[in-house]
Amino acid sequence: MITIAPQARLLGNRGLITLTMMLASGIYALDWTIAAVALPHMQGTFSTTQDQISWVLTSYIVMSAIMLPTTGWLSRRLGRKRLFLMSIGSFTLFSLACGSANSLGTEVAFRIGQGMSGAYLIPLSQSIMLDTYPKEEHSKAMAIWGIGVMLGPVIGPTIGGYLTEISSWRWVFYINLPAGCIALIAGWLCLPGEPGDSEVQQFDWFGFSVLGLSIGALQMMLDRGQRLDWFQSTEIIIEATLILLGLYIFVVHSLTSPRSLINLRIFQDRNYALGSVVIFLYGLLTLAPIVLMPPFLQDLRGYPITLVGLVLAPRGLGLMLSMMVLGYVGPRIDPRIPVGFGFAMLAMSSWTMTGWNLDTEMWDVIWIGALQGIGAGAIYVPMATLTFSTLDPDYRTEAASVWNLIRSIGSSLGISISLVILVRMSATSRADLTGHITPFNDSLNFYNLSNRSTSLDVQQIGRLDVEIIRQSMMIGYLDVFYVAAVASAFALPLVLFLRQPPPASKQGP
Repeated sequence: MITIAPQARLLGNRGLITLTMMLASGIYALDWTIAAVALPHMQGTFSTTQDQISWVLTSYIVMSAIMLPTTGWLSRRLGRKRLFLMSIGSFTLFSLACGSANSLGTEVAFRIGQGMSGAYLIPLSQSIMLDTYPKEEHSKAMAIWGIGVMLGPVIGPTIGGYLTEISSWRWVFYINLPAGCIALIAGWLCLPGEPGDSEVQQFDWFGFSVLGLSIGALQMMLDRGQRLDWFQSTEIIIEATLILLGLYIFVVHSLTSPRSLINLRIFQDRNYALGSVVIFLYGLLTLAPIVLMPPFLQDLRGYPITLVGLVLAPRGLGLMLSMMVLGYVGPRIDPRIPVGFGFAMLAMSSWTMTGWNLDTEMWDVIWIGALQGIGAGAIYVPMATLTFSTLDPDYRTEAASVWNLIRSIGSSLGISISLVILVRMSATSRADLTGHITPFNDSLNFYNLSNRSTSLDVQQIGRLDVEIIRQSMMIGYLDVFYVAAVASAFALPLVLFLRQPPPASKQGP
């Protein structure tokens, strides 16, 4: 295993390293959501169905998740600096290729390459940031770094909407080019060279294969489950079987093999194990609103895409504010306080949203979004610090990759659960509402001036059906908000199990 670069060597370039890590991890996180608003335009360019164009997002997420666990082995084998430069360089080139694609097949292929190459950026940047700052400043480091990581998915739909509206969907990928080139040059200049270990243990191909199969099957099941009616589909049953079987084989293999892909003994560290549970819940609760709010504002409230971006921007501002404040006061307070405050903010804001309707004012969306951003930032900063506070520094890169994998799985699961609730409850509500549309309903027997009749004509029936759809969708959204509020409240007791790490002076270097 390689030796972590001395802190004194890293501290000299702290400012440039910090900016480089924020930039690199930020553009990777941005690509999780920036392409979402451009999908309808890409669908027209490539002449594909909605199911087919969704692979532009799915391929990126699946390959990123599969490659994350290999970060630890590759960083030991190549050295963190070399792996970082290879990752950001390849990611930038694949971004150029994605913007230049002329068919769906090539677009998906380039997105796979983009996800594979960029998967290493977040765990590498997180471990490098932890080694760059002394332990008493880890809260500050994670707050600064977290702004880039967490702000990317929040502002992605806004930036993607503007670029698509004023130019072309291709610019949602071209925007990565200047940022990627700057991060590549800065990383080459400021990161200390770490020699790779050519004698590192042989790569665990078996463990990688079964874990990759399990992760891939999970992402596919979450992505296609709603369209295939979940376990009514043979494909979903097969994927669920592969998930359980793959995870079982991987755990047994990792505990018995001397050269496992991931050292599962990192979970013996209490802070790391509990932090992984909390970050899973964090992903479960925080990314789904980012995905669901744009269609809510566009389809039900009739906002144009540019206005949607402005209305959702306060969420990002709240996130930044929360992280900046905690970066300075975090080391002085019990970390359980901001974590509990964050989950309370998520619960309160989601509960308030259960009172929304089709006439909800723009201001309500703005201040609720700001509260959710503040809550998300209040959870992430102390957990990013607390999780790694007692872990051996030699395992930081490997542990960071697993931690971020768990967060991404929680995010995917949260989105899928929210979509299931939205679609199922909307359908149920529509069936219930249409049951009241009968000739015997006196409220529908109004006088029609156009044909001197008390019956509804075809146009009126059409308008009535549109309104029923809008009302049933609104009910579906309210159910999603309710479940999010309850889940956030149930997460609060976890705060009681968190342990405040000992003072930095007692933790060693």
